[in-house]
Amino acid sequence: MHNHTRTLLTIVTEAALEGTLVRDLDRLHAHGYTITDARGKGNRGVRDAGWEASANIRVEVVCDAETAEAIAASLQEHYYDDYAMILFMSDITVLRPQKF
Repeated sequence: MHNHTRTLLTIVTEAALEGTLVRDLDRLHAHGYTITDARGKGNRGVRDAGWEASANIRVEVVCDAETAEAIAASLQEHYYDDYAMILFMSDITVLRPQKF
């Protein structure tokens, strides 16, 4: 079995940004992404998804390191000042590198 390293970029942010983020990810050459609902507590308080205005999403993108860095830099520049958002990256191993 051959393993290949890619980067997992995880974005946790306000659900209201979903449509805009999807357009950004397409523009920044992400081959795909997974979006799930997210709940939790951070420096902006509890985000419990009890109503849409307080909902969060978690967006996961598996890609090469260069693409992950470009996406992260763009999101930091455009959203960090005005929206609840965290980004983190991890090196991961994938078995089907052609997908990413």
